[in-house]
Amino acid sequence: MCEATMAFWHRFIGMAREDDERIDGDVINWDYTTPLILAAAGGHTACVIELLEQGADPNARRVTGTTALFFAAQGGFVDVARILLKAGAPVDCSSVDGGTPLFVACQGGHDSMVSELLSYGANVHACMKDHATPLFIAAQNGHSAVLKLLLAAGAHPDTPRNDGATPLWIAAQMGHDHIVKLLLLHGAFVDAVRCDGATALFKAAHKGHSSVVHELLKYRPNLGQIPNGETALHAAALFGHLPVVKQLIGAGADILAKNAEGLTPLQISRQQKYHAVYQYLKDREHFLRHQSAKAAAVSTVTVATSGNTTASVVNSVAITS
Repeated sequence: MCEATMAFWHRFIGMAREDDERIDGDVINWDYTTPLILAAAGGHTACVIELLEQGADPNARRVTGTTALFFAAQGGFVDVARILLKAGAPVDCSSVDGGTPLFVACQGGHDSMVSELLSYGANVHACMKDHATPLFIAAQNGHSAVLKLLLAAGAHPDTPRNDGATPLWIAAQMGHDHIVKLLLLHGAFVDAVRCDGATALFKAAHKGHSSVVHELLKYRPNLGQIPNGETALHAAALFGHLPVVKQLIGAGADILAKNAEGLTPLQISRQQKYHAVYQYLKDREHFLRHQSAKAAAVSTVTVATSGNTTASVVNSVAITS
């Protein structure tokens, strides 16, 4: 054994192994943590092998429900995980909150570990107590390589958490534009609504994630009022995100739209004292009103001219007759 492994052995087992002496691999402490769990958590491969040979139970669980495999997955220790799996460790043994080894591997962005667990049949559709899936966790943490593995294994891109938040929604909130792009390419619904009425676009606008807004706009999301009584433009104006305001208006957002309280984005930006946003919206509103008035004037002239032409034709016909 290497020096680090030997140090671990003496620290946690508490005895030196003699040639004719066996170690109790299932000695536990108050929270049911076994030496095998500790060895796996530290990535001590030699210790894991030794403990299993001495009869340690790979299925042993702490009071939280977590196993040696759970901690190996959390640390990204693929060699340790493979040894435990071959020794019979259950791939989908969950903690008290529903988290399996696959969840923590996804959380940590350990794509090699995710691949290993999937090869042993890990359930990509497993859910935690809040109904978050491994894909949701990967999206939340911005791990694109893990996301691709899960999608290839059949994970659904739109499975929501209990609060209605989808992987796309959480990726948008976190500002993970590369994840948003991947999910949309795999069919994620751009206008999925969380229980509070907010869409991914609304949340990205609220947070000022212009790169995420850019990706979402490619899929023509709803720019009008959503179930929470607001628009994405209102959200951007409320928090002073001028780049996002410009993006949304460029995509066709209605600058004169009112929210459930009867306020326009211009009025909101004035209330919040975001001068740059207010001035931009004011200039745009002035421009639009000018264009509208100009168009109306042209339309009136056209109608009048058309009427005179008709009259002339009628008179011509009368004279000819």
